[in-house]
Amino acid sequence: MLLNGEGELMAFHFESREDLEKFIRDEIFTSSEAMEYLGITRQALNAVVQRGKLIPIKEKKAIKLFFKEDLVKRIESLGRDQD
Repeated sequence: MLLNGEGELMAFHFESREDLEKFIRDEIFTSSEAMEYLGITRQALNAVVQRGKLIPIKEKKAIKLFFKEDLVKRIESLGRDQD
């Protein structure tokens, strides 16, 4: 089980390694993929992360990973936020 960027518990079950690989390919984004998906620069992504508006699911030095669901929620919130 994992927590998403909003601290909500998420449970996953995969029938096979292929199912897990598909999930990772489709639902987990690197920083570069997140920037492209959100249409923002690296500086803007870092600022959003620093403000706590988007929380990586894993962070190691220059690498951050994000759930696609959190990116979708971020896009949806743009109309409500001033950032």
